Amino acid sequence: MRHYEIVLLVHPDQSEQVPSMLERYQSVVEERGGKVHRSEDWGRLQLAFTIAKLHKAHYLMINIECDKDALDELEGIFRFNDAILRHLIVRKDQAETEPSVMLKRKESKDEREGKRAPRDSDSDSESSGDGDTSGDDDSDRTEDTEDKSESEDASDDDEQQKAEA
Repeated sequence: MRHYEIVLLVHPDQSEQVPSMLERYQSVVEERGGKVHRSEDWGRLQLAFTIAKLHKAHYLMINIECDKDALDELEGIFRFNDAILRHLIVRKDQAETEPSVMLKRKESKDEREGKRAPRDSDSDSESSGDGDTSGDDDSDRTEDTEDKSESEDASDDDEQQKAEA
């Protein structure tokens, strides 16, 4: 039996059905005598380009070991399921069991967002006091530009008077 990595892009409206879909695909592989080494749900992610007027999709990744018949059956399911926008099947040399880079990235992002949430409420109260001074800075900048434009207009007038004389 060979090892395969399968990546699926599922329609975002079907996100609630993802666990049952994943379970179904795993059962197809196991019924045919194969093994599921790893299955990951990466969640909804932005697409690189629009597919069927969609900008996001729900990503899944499965690493399996199965024979050709089981793989053909899975591919037929993917092809005729309207909920699956795209699928990619890649043959691997060995079984992959470690968490993928995408899953590690998602976990680290979740950790950062968890740490950031309490700080956001504190920074909002602090920034309200800072907002008044930033408005003053902006008004100073506009006055400076007005002064510069007036001095440029005056120098242009001087040059015109010299040219006329």
